Amino acid sequence: MSSEPRAVVTDSGIPLDPIYDAASVAEDLEGRLGRPGEPPFTRGPYRTMYRERLWSMRQYAGYGSADDTNARFRYLLDQGQTALSVAFDLPTQLGYDSDDELVLSEVGRVGVAIDSVEDMEAVFAGLPIDQLSVNFTINGTAPIILAFYLVAAERQGADMAQVAGTLQNDILKEFLARKTFIFPPDHSIRLVADVVEYCSEHLPRFNGISITGYHAREAGCDAIQEIGLTMASAIAYTEAFLARGLDFDAFAPRLSFHFSSQLDLFEEASKVRAARRMWSSLALERFGAKKETSARLRFFSGCSGATLTAQQPLNNVVRSTLQCLAAVLGGAQSIHVMGYDEALEIPTEESVRLALRTQQIIAHESGVAKVIDPLAGSYFVEHLTDEIEARAWELVRRVEEGGGLVELLAQGVPQRWVAESAYRYEQEVRSGERVKVGVNKYVDDDGVVPPLFEVDAASAARQRERLAARLADRDGDVVAAALATLRTALVEGTNSMPHIMQAGRVGATLGEIADTMREVFGVYREPQPW
Repeated sequence: MSSEPRAVVTDSGIPLDPIYDAASVAEDLEGRLGRPGEPPFTRGPYRTMYRERLWSMRQYAGYGSADDTNARFRYLLDQGQTALSVAFDLPTQLGYDSDDELVLSEVGRVGVAIDSVEDMEAVFAGLPIDQLSVNFTINGTAPIILAFYLVAAERQGADMAQVAGTLQNDILKEFLARKTFIFPPDHSIRLVADVVEYCSEHLPRFNGISITGYHAREAGCDAIQEIGLTMASAIAYTEAFLARGLDFDAFAPRLSFHFSSQLDLFEEASKVRAARRMWSSLALERFGAKKETSARLRFFSGCSGATLTAQQPLNNVVRSTLQCLAAVLGGAQSIHVMGYDEALEIPTEESVRLALRTQQIIAHESGVAKVIDPLAGSYFVEHLTDEIEARAWELVRRVEEGGGLVELLAQGVPQRWVAESAYRYEQEVRSGERVKVGVNKYVDDDGVVPPLFEVDAASAARQRERLAARLADRDGDVVAAALATLRTALVEGTNSMPHIMQAGRVGATLGEIADTMREVFGVYREPQPW
């Protein structure tokens, strides 16, 4: 008996049967696609791309105490890493000090504990801040973390004009996917704007926000939803910054983006080509950018933890290699590659070294860095780029027709889209329709499980001891006065960043500053369906 062949589609459901006319594609390359480094930036944000400068190899790291994290950073830099990316523990992300009874069991577990400026100084002890580029994956407490970092830089004698890096600072994706929000959305966006305004005035080499699709993708949405929701976020933030009175061309060149890189190689490369084109269109046509740099989308690509498996974990080396290659083919400015054991625990030194070597081998031995936009003109890739862009614009229109992303998040609509996509994916894996090697196919009992890395159990206790010593050694009246001044700024709506920095200088803790914000803004509780 004969049967119709099953339709072949990408991970996002795009049919894989494009028929392109060779002449039209050639015309597109110099027409609609443009050249690398020129609008609409389909072919890359810079003219020479990796021929002149490789992407930043920025492994995400941090655990335990500041000293533990400093040691891991030194190790990675010694192994050839070219930039840093800081992971923070959950208490730090949620605005609690390490001695708070609510968070004692979480101190230092999934990232570094930061209670004070002195902790930030210890993270970067012996590492010249004005010679580094540092990414901070932090959102609810992003203004506090940046303030502590800048005070630490001051104490090093750093030139603020040379302080480079990125603050994630994308609170909307917390409401959408990750859930480490603290304050209600309107107050949260106000704090985001405080940071972006401060950076545009004082930190010419620092990105005050990284507009992020990564976490929604890790939570289960597909590639089309990832860039559609990211562009909807970009619209919401830009409108908030403009309402604040900021000039688009003053802040837009320092906007950064963050995407996941997963396993459908050509779809992932095409996705970010489409994203660059979409942002260029928004910047130039909707927001009236006068500078080309305002329309240039630059992005950090995080390889996907959600795709890794605890079963046969060495298979994850292959998965992460493909994801890194997809990010390079798509033209990423910065890349993190997962350790093969990250489905199990904080990665070991062995696995982070191998993850870094993966980037280095692709950069120096594969030859892909020699070619600018090596996939340009491929019938298949151009079809995918067009199709992803068209479908993502449809999603952006749905968001805007619903009142914008902030309004839809309050209704739980995008959260439902992500959850439904995640459910479909899991059902496909469970049924075997989607092959997961080592999980639902080619399963065996002799998968290699690496030794697990364990955070020193005593590091949390040491962290609390250091915090107690700092609290005992400070002038409480001076701290109280600084927090009172910060409270006034929060109430009156003036930019909070200088006041957060001053509070950090005189010894206020992250938890105390966050508590001051909680007093003024309140704490957000996500509505629950009946």
